[in-house]
Amino acid sequence: QVQLVESGGGLVQAGGSLSLSCAASGRTFSRYVMGWFRQAPGKEREFVAGIRWSGDRTLYADSVKGRFTISRDSAKNTVTLQMSRLKPEDTAVYHCAASAVMEIFTSTAAYDSWGQGTQVTVSS
Repeated sequence: QVQLVESGGGLVQAGGSLSLSCAASGRTFSRYVMGWFRQAPGKEREFVAGIRWSGDRTLYADSVKGRFTISRDSAKNTVTLQMSRLKPEDTAVYHCAASAVMEIFTSTAAYDSWGQGTQVTVSS
């Protein structure tokens, strides 16, 4: 099992930036892909970005492409989501997730370890 802890959420004005971090511990060597998902009130959890631990592949949701960047630090077992040009519609609880599947999938079903989440609120 992998334990995931997110940090870095908060309140920011539209157009601003935030950086989220996910610290992984446990059987991290058995996980190939790390992902960020978000869930707004009354909506389903949706894929935001994913990265393979090797760092050779990333995937972004169309809604965040060009504004968000996902990266990982294998030595520190951390994954970072750098968010810029934030919009009010980016407001949600952001969750880090880990998958033992080698490809990056956008479905929550592909991920078996989840963090508790961190709130991101973007004011207009």
